[in-house]
Amino acid sequence: MDLATLWFWIVGFFFIGYFVLDGFDFGVGMSLPFLGRDDTDRRVLINTIGPVWDLNETWVIVAGASLFAAFPEWYATLFSGFYLPLLLILLALIARGVSFEYRHQGKGLRWTRWFDGMIVVGSAVPALLWGVAFANIVQGVPMDADHTYLGTLLDLLNPYALLGGATTLLLFFTHGVVFVALKTDGEIRSRARRLATRAGLVTIVAAAAFLLWTDLAHGTLASWLLSAVAAVLLIAAVLANARAAERTAFGLTAATIGVAVLALFSALFPDVMPASNDPANSLTIANASSTPYTLTVMTWVAAIALPVVLAYQAWTYWVFRRRITRELIPAT
Repeated sequence: MDLATLWFWIVGFFFIGYFVLDGFDFGVGMSLPFLGRDDTDRRVLINTIGPVWDLNETWVIVAGASLFAAFPEWYATLFSGFYLPLLLILLALIARGVSFEYRHQGKGLRWTRWFDGMIVVGSAVPALLWGVAFANIVQGVPMDADHTYLGTLLDLLNPYALLGGATTLLLFFTHGVVFVALKTDGEIRSRARRLATRAGLVTIVAAAAFLLWTDLAHGTLASWLLSAVAAVLLIAAVLANARAAERTAFGLTAATIGVAVLALFSALFPDVMPASNDPANSLTIANASSTPYTLTVMTWVAAIALPVVLAYQAWTYWVFRRRITRELIPAT
């Protein structure tokens, strides 16, 4: 395997880390209207991700930086052609982050509800648009010989991409609600488990439709096999959740996301962004990658830094492993 191909899969790994970790953040944020019956419930939900949400978001920065350094042509085409959706994701993430900090300022019920609404929207918009973006990457977009995107925003909102967005929205929601069941106790834990079962059943249908469409149109043997594994993992996650095995269910939803992203990258390989109007204009691993020297330096940096980052993040989750209950929330 050459370094360019290696970095294609490393970029995929970083996006898997981001979708698994920030995915349950998005799910917790979207669950506020469903599980937060009062302000104490909503504070319990927010506190489940309070120590880790900002750390989880750093994965998208690492993924974007790796994409820029390893595949500058891919980065340029993606961020110029998908400028508006990516800008909406950025604004939503900013609004969500601000809301986590400002909702606790104690300026009244209206103030708190306003920022709670921003958390919900700031979680749902990225969960939807990341699916839309990756579906368009796999499907391909119209490009000229200079790899400039020729379409419009409406071209990106095609049926396949919208199904991809609905799938990531539902998958992250289920992933997040399972995390709530894992991190809480009492009545809110029971409600989260029931909601995760219902959401999981809908997610199975949407994910199956999206992966089947993907493989029929763009699939390889590897993507077919990975899609089948993802389907089995998701069904097993829903069954584990129904049996109140939250830890197992959360591990299975995380594995579902990871394997599903691998299936998308396998369907994409060896392209990084196909041209739907003319295959000759497609970006591939070969014509989009940086020089061998750049990739070599990046490989050494990743080999040294990545284990440290993973160890630090694992330690953070271990420190904050305790369940959150209503009794632990101080009165305001």
